[in-house]
Amino acid sequence: MPEASTGTQAVDRAAALVSTVVHADAPLTFADLQEASGLAKSTTSRMLAALERGGLLERDAGGSYVAGSLFWLYAARHDPWEELVRLARPAMERIGEETSETVHLSVTRGDRVVQVAQVDSRYLLGTRDWTEVDVPPHTSALGKVFYAWDALPIPPGPLAALTENTITDPDALARDGRRTRSRGWAVTDGELEIGLTGIAVPVHGPRGDVVAALGVSGPTTRLEDRLDELGTNLSSHATQLSTLLRGRAPKEGVA
Repeated sequence: MPEASTGTQAVDRAAALVSTVVHADAPLTFADLQEASGLAKSTTSRMLAALERGGLLERDAGGSYVAGSLFWLYAARHDPWEELVRLARPAMERIGEETSETVHLSVTRGDRVVQVAQVDSRYLLGTRDWTEVDVPPHTSALGKVFYAWDALPIPPGPLAALTENTITDPDALARDGRRTRSRGWAVTDGELEIGLTGIAVPVHGPRGDVVAALGVSGPTTRLEDRLDELGTNLSSHATQLSTLLRGRAPKEGVA
């Protein structure tokens, strides 16, 4: 019984640490968590290390604790986006039929852009499953949508260059965002991968904010002369999807 009691107590303490981090409005330092839990520093350190290994917690660039990758993975694959994906699927299928290109639907999770649904290209060239690929937002048309419509803050420092075409300067990314809003859609041309072009538009939720990005991607040779056509096509479908989302009660749609 003492061993069972000790084991249960350890689980309770670990759960309390995770709960504290998840409910916090900002990342928490080790000192914050040690003080909140009332545990010894050595015990807090061991528990936090175990929670990191299990993917329940992780540390940000400053060393503070935030919810771990398991939360991001679960959130990306379950509600509240399940209803969004269900409602968007018919539009994505129609876009795939009309363009023959790969169709994407993405949402934000923290400072990340997560693709939650895809319709494959009808061409062999350009077909790839992007739903499990971690794409830096500034290199994709989907990510640029969230920057342009202020659903993601533009990072303050230099951005990683994946190709010679990647926008690495935050000011340049902000200017690109203003052009994006002016024409209604975002474009990337060889910024993630040379020879790959993407175009995406915003999807608005019940409250009028941007809740998703809808886009297509494919080889530059197929898309470069069709950007206006594709942008218009996507905008039309996104408007219909946004109207559908606004017609849903918030608890049924995207909050």
